[in-house]
Amino acid sequence: MLEAGSSCCETTAPRQFEFARDTFAFENQTHWEYHFDDATGRTTFSPRQPKATYAHRCFVLTRVARQFLYHARFEPAAPPVDDDACRQLIRRVVTRHPRQRCAPGEQIIIPGAANLREFSAARAQLLKEECGGAWRSFVLRSHWRMVFPISRALQSATAESLLGALRRDIPPIVHIFKFPKVTINHSLLVFGSAEKEGRVEFQAYDPNAPQAPSILYFDRSAGTFSLPRNRYWAGGPLKVIEVFRSWWM
Repeated sequence: MLEAGSSCCETTAPRQFEFARDTFAFENQTHWEYHFDDATGRTTFSPRQPKATYAHRCFVLTRVARQFLYHARFEPAAPPVDDDACRQLIRRVVTRHPRQRCAPGEQIIIPGAANLREFSAARAQLLKEECGGAWRSFVLRSHWRMVFPISRALQSATAESLLGALRRDIPPIVHIFKFPKVTINHSLLVFGSAEKEGRVEFQAYDPNAPQAPSILYFDRSAGTFSLPRNRYWAGGPLKVIEVFRSWWM
């Protein structure tokens, strides 16, 4: 029998990210409800009702989703632990390196759940309390990059970097934004891709919409990324940089 928090030797092949298994069951809420006028192109907004209770954690949730992939192993047959022990297991995971996997024998065992999706449905409040505050989405060492020009050539290089990471079983985390008019400032975790008629369709986990994968498009000829309309974005081109990648990004 495995003790909670311990691990044993297992295959060294890196486990691939799967949306239905490796995402949070709860969402990162927005403080606003967005309204899009197709005739004028204007976006207006009103306070969310009921008020958001868990917001501004998009970078937190993409980071922690990858930390669970890199550093945790779930044991559904093992008996679940109490809240205090569970809290300590979560803390051990979220303090691990977000940029690289641990050795297989060093994984933290999470008993009583089959995967992160199931675990986060059962222990949502504990995870919300321990994954990190909203400030962790605003104070990131990579945010400096958004204030400088980002060319189409650089966006093409970013797309190739994302594809290369996926080939190495690394689910890259990206910062998507508009600047200087910040109409979107958000994070996605990319876990798959498909080539279709001159563009790449990146499948992504969007913490704001955890019900199903989102699609981030890259147009090869235009050298631009775009995200379709959803409940918080009117749709259209935006900038993309990869984050949680190196010591300075």
